[in-house]
Amino acid sequence: MSGTFLGTPPFPEAARTALANTQLRSNLAHATSTIRAKRAAVVDEVAEWEKLRDAGAAIKDDVLLHLDEYLLQLEKSLTEAGAVVHWATDAAEACAIVAKICTTHEADEVVKVKSMATQEIGLNEALAEHGIAAWETDLAELIVQLGDDLPSHILVPAIHRNRHEVREIFATAMGAAGRPAPPDLTAEPARLAEAARLHLREKFLRAKVAVSGANFAVAETGTLVVVESEGNGRMCLTLPEVAISVVGIEKVVPTWADLDVYLQLLPRSSTGERMNPYTSTWTGVTPGDGPREVHVVLLDNGRTEALSDEVGRQALRCIRCSACLNVCPVYERTGGHAYGSVYPGPIGAILNPLMRGVGRDEQTDSLPYASSLCGACYEVCPVKIDIPSVLVDLRAKVVDAHRGGMPKLEATAMKAAATVFGSHRLMRAAQRFTRPGVWVGRRVGARQWTETRDLPPAPEAPFRSWWRRHGGAG
Repeated sequence: MSGTFLGTPPFPEAARTALANTQLRSNLAHATSTIRAKRAAVVDEVAEWEKLRDAGAAIKDDVLLHLDEYLLQLEKSLTEAGAVVHWATDAAEACAIVAKICTTHEADEVVKVKSMATQEIGLNEALAEHGIAAWETDLAELIVQLGDDLPSHILVPAIHRNRHEVREIFATAMGAAGRPAPPDLTAEPARLAEAARLHLREKFLRAKVAVSGANFAVAETGTLVVVESEGNGRMCLTLPEVAISVVGIEKVVPTWADLDVYLQLLPRSSTGERMNPYTSTWTGVTPGDGPREVHVVLLDNGRTEALSDEVGRQALRCIRCSACLNVCPVYERTGGHAYGSVYPGPIGAILNPLMRGVGRDEQTDSLPYASSLCGACYEVCPVKIDIPSVLVDLRAKVVDAHRGGMPKLEATAMKAAATVFGSHRLMRAAQRFTRPGVWVGRRVGARQWTETRDLPPAPEAPFRSWWRRHGGAG
């Protein structure tokens, strides 16, 4: 499983449901437009922004071309710094490693830093099967967890909720998970944040084990880096005795100088800030400071599958900024749940099929079509992932994966059209039936196509007839 919500319907069906939710569309439109405006303002301040994008893409491409070398260097640096390195081929193996570490330390709960990788592998659910409660400490993730909900955005998982909905979730669900919300809780953002702090504080002070991901892993020193906006990550990475980080193998960067490029690109692209409020870095174990035991789980889970795709491997450049979501007209109207994955929006539409493979399930195969191909995602991507090109390539792969067997109606129609267009005699004969054909098509076979696309009315006579009437030859 690569971040897919099992049982989620294909995108067209899920999107239709989302489009009917006017509150959802209002919440999304307000949130994404706000983030877009902030991003545009701070990006315009950087005279060499395009050079930064080029540098970000080039560094990542170098890493992907020499990933085996950099990963071995990272493992060596981590080990020398006192960390224990584990390799996980898939989600099940990664979850088993984390669960074993927790049970070894007799931990019945863990606190978590916001992490896409742990969501991708379903870690919370896996730990629950071992009797271990995983508490999300990021405010938006806490909202999603307490609301028994699913994340719908990479950066702001609860973007589909407004503050009044959040107040209701806190008031009704906090007590069952720990310290209850104050009885006089209002929907004021400051009061909601205060309630979350009070609720989480006892968990921070009590937990023996923390789980995180990493935005970057510096190969030369074995340093892991987490950027966040609230300080909860700093609490998780300093108070507990044991720290476990689940890190996608593509997160490695060669040097601290390379890291500097991404610490300029990421905050501007994600939150529209010049720099993020908290940048936490930790290198193995430091006696008397921070966790006494550090484990790093290097996760594949389909990443080498994506790496083998010459067109699609650029998706592994992704630094999870979510800029592509915030400008996408499709995402803004459907939200993240319609994509059926912890990786929604344009990047999710390519990352999930690349990591899972196409031709295996209808939901994944529908994702490359969840786009208008307007190109806005490429224009804002800080590492220049050409998402539209990858989408088109994946669409071709989806079609190829379904060749053979009973052909679909659309494929049959296209094959028939190719035959007609390839013969001037058949084309001349077919033109006589254009008008009745269009009339029938609007009402029967082509109705789903023409409901969302313009189909011009058929001319009264084909061009050949008009040409002959006006003295043309042939």
